[in-house]
Amino acid sequence: MLKDSEKAKEMLMQSCHNMLQAIGEDVNREGLVKTPDRVARAILEATAGYNEDPEAILRGAMFKEDYSQMVIVKDIDFYSLCEHHLLPFFGKVHVAYIPNGYITGLSKIARVVDAFSRRLQVQERLTLQIKECIQSTLNPLGVMVVVEAQHLCMQMRGIKKQNSITTTSDFCGAFNQAKTREEFMNLLRNR
Repeated sequence: MLKDSEKAKEMLMQSCHNMLQAIGEDVNREGLVKTPDRVARAILEATAGYNEDPEAILRGAMFKEDYSQMVIVKDIDFYSLCEHHLLPFFGKVHVAYIPNGYITGLSKIARVVDAFSRRLQVQERLTLQIKECIQSTLNPLGVMVVVEAQHLCMQMRGIKKQNSITTTSDFCGAFNQAKTREEFMNLLRNR
């Protein structure tokens, strides 16, 4: 990631300008004159997660607490860009963890999701990164993450399956026990 955001914006604008010319568009047409600027700003916003430290987000609101039951934050909306086609994928993330002396602010879980999803991604890595961040920072008894997403690279190109949803999950610790995983999944179904 370029540290100089103005330089990054200029490079993205030039790339968009070149792309518009490559597909045969008139870059001076009224509707396209500001498109390179809009695209550059959109890409910088969609990839803002490169500038965030997800572990620092959790540590910023980490509290000692004697609570050892499951904490669930579900239906966290997210969007990301597929690293293979630079097309969006989006959906919901569900996170559960079992504290081991420390909890974190609930909004911090959603911010961690944003920090990882606002990068070029694949859904499988996104799922793993969220789980590993929570595990390494809070050291809970267990973490489980489920991600449900729609991928425009499958819906608008290639196979063109508009109603497909991809689900990934990752877990560790107490969630290695089928009973604990099932408890989490049952709570997700009761939405």
